[in-house]
Parts: sequence; structure tokens; C-alpha cells
Amino acid sequence: MSVELKSAVELEGMRQSGRINARVRRLLWDAIRPGVTGLELDQLAKKAIKEHGAEPTFVGYAPMGKPPYPGAICYSVNEELVHGIPAPGRRCRPGTTGPDRALQEGDIVTIDLGVTYKGWVSDAAFTAPVGEVSDEALALVETTRRALWAGIDQMKAGNRLGDVSSAIGAVAGGKYGIVTGYGGHGVGRKMHMEPHVPNYGRPGTGLRLQPGLVLALEPMFSAGGAATEEVADEWTVVMADGSLSAHWEETVAITADGPEVLTRLD
Repeated sequence: MSVELKSAVELEGMRQSGRINARVRRLLWDAIRPGVTGLELDQLAKKAIKEHGAEPTFVGYAPMGKPPYPGAICYSVNEELVHGIPAPGRRCRPGTTGPDRALQEGDIVTIDLGVTYKGWVSDAAFTAPVGEVSDEALALVETTRRALWAGIDQMKAGNRLGDVSSAIGAVAGGKYGIVTGYGGHGVGRKMHMEPHVPNYGRPGTGLRLQPGLVLALEPMFSAGGAATEEVADEWTVVMADGSLSAHWEETVAITADGPEVLTRLD
């Protein structure tokens, strides 16, 4: 496995990208409410990214023969895990399509955002409640968020990648499904780089972590099983059993002083 270690100058470039990502995500978080649509949130993100002199990383992204992705954000609601398309005609439930539906009271929505600034990519996501949501939904969202920070806490020079993955998976506590088909990744000049970071693992195994390594950690848990399926748009990934899902992500650098979250303002 070949991984890229960033220099101090390169890390500063990633910090700048990460700060823009954080500012735009804050705007999106504040805009989430019953009645707003994914298309409206996507237009807000595109405008804000442009105002910061950056580019939306996701627009036009087309790996492995997929159709080019149209949005600046991924907009995934309830049982949609990742890669939901914020556009008219998007699917609303497995096997159905319809207009870009407005968020409803009680939904949970995941917003994933990529920002490219002066060639450096930052990647981060959150799951937000829409109005008043069930205790079950809140617990899933909060547990997934805690798993992210448990993984970040293990991103210390000298630790192993398995320490990070194990810490993430342990927070699920056997209560939530840990999605196995997706996970974190290296990030830098490209959005997806080595190494892959599973959301489960054994401590003391895998790649040894070094200063300069930058990873996008992204735990994904479900309230049911772990199996997923991709729908006909070739992008949106849903939980196969229709259960609620949550996804949190930050871009994090390993430094000599410990982990530094690049996609946060504080």
C-alpha cells in the first residue's frame, strides 16, 4: 500500500480547503428545516463555495463508469445511506421516483460535502434532524457522531489503522448495523486515496500511522442490518431493509502533537 504524507506547506493548503468546507457546512446545517429541498441546499452550497473562490469537488465526479455526479452535495434522507442526488426526479423510497421532495418533520438528512481549493480536497459530512425527530433517530445520529470522534482520538502517530477502525466500531456496541461496504479514505489532491479505513477492525493491526497522513474518517451506522443496495440512478445507496442510517465525516491530519481536524472552525 502506498500512502501520501503531506508536508507542512501541503497541510496548510488542506487547512484552507477544510475551513471553507466547515463554513459551507455550517450554512447548510442552519438551512435544514421542514419544507426545504435537496436542490435548494445544493444551490446554496454551490453559491457559497464559489464565493470562497473554491470548487465543488463532487460535481462531474464519475468513477468506474458511473454517470457524472451533478451535485455539490450528497443529500441522503432516512434510509438513504450515501450519494443521494439533490435533483428533480430523485428516488424517494426504494423502487420509486418523484419530484425533489421537501424535507419533512421527523426526517433525518445526511449532507456530504467536498470542497477543492487551490487543488486541495476536503471531505466532510453530517446527519441532521429535521424538526422534532424520534428518540430512535436521535440516538442513531448521536452514536454515529460519537463513533467519528472515537476514531479521531486514535489518530495518533505510532498507532495502527486498526486502532482507528476498532474504536469506531466499538461505539456501535452491537446495537447498530455497521456498514461494511463503505468507509473512510485518504484524501489530498484527490478525493479518494489510500488507505481505505473500515468502520470496524482489530486494534494493533494494519498500517502504522505517521505525521502527515490525512484521512477522511466516515462512520456509517444503521438502526437495522448492515446490507445496502444501489438504486437505479447508479448513485443513491439505501439500506436494504429500509432502516434509518446516519453518516458523519471529518478530514483529519495526523501531526506530532496529535490529530488535527481540518474541516472544523473551532
